[in-house]
Amino acid sequence: MNDDVRNIVLGVVAAGISAALGWLARTYLWKRRLRRKQAFFGLPDNAESLLVVNRGAGGPELTVMRYDVFALLELAALIKDCNAHAQIIAHDAARQGFGERTEFCVGGPASNRRMTAHLASLLPGVRVNVDAEPGPDRGAFQIGSERYRVEVGREEYALLARLTVGDSQSTRPVFLFCGQTAITNQAATRYLARHHERLSRKHGNSTFALLLKVVNSQAYGPDVVELVADVTRAAQAPAPTPAAPRNSHRAS
Repeated sequence: MNDDVRNIVLGVVAAGISAALGWLARTYLWKRRLRRKQAFFGLPDNAESLLVVNRGAGGPELTVMRYDVFALLELAALIKDCNAHAQIIAHDAARQGFGERTEFCVGGPASNRRMTAHLASLLPGVRVNVDAEPGPDRGAFQIGSERYRVEVGREEYALLARLTVGDSQSTRPVFLFCGQTAITNQAATRYLARHHERLSRKHGNSTFALLLKVVNSQAYGPDVVELVADVTRAAQAPAPTPAAPRNSHRAS
């Protein structure tokens, strides 16, 4: 074998080794990223999860509003990426406790009985005005001493929470997407889909509750979302006595 042939063979071997090492490194990084994502969502391979949604008022059949369907699609993609499975169930048919399966609960307490129970049990510092009569506080959030009113289509809020009970390493989390309007439910799920890696790095697999503001949904839909505050501590504390409305100059 002359020098030219030997150099070609050595080059091919080196290229093959480099390609194999690169593939192994990419595979390792991909698997590590997947495991972190699965741990954050509580969804190991082939795990089962629940998507809890509102039941339409028109009858016994399960019907879901358009924006809530979009929210479910956002969540279904996340679940599939974790190599897990989802079951859609109406809010008044969910009968499981905490930690059995990861749960994604979509919709405000005015139309989602399961959300009402979760807020009362796990986030007692959150109050949502569910009055049917029109008024400046209809749909408003009160978290701790702060009140956040809704201006439909202009300034709306949503609560995004990851909640666990007991040992967070041994239970499946409950994710809440509690919006003041249907489009804010979708905005909260989209925010989670886009930022779950950053949230995982910041919060790990622990409980958190974030208040989001959806800006000008009439023009931008669910895409323009601002993080207002991490309200975990205030949301978990017992509810205070009623306070004066935030931005009370809008009450007229």
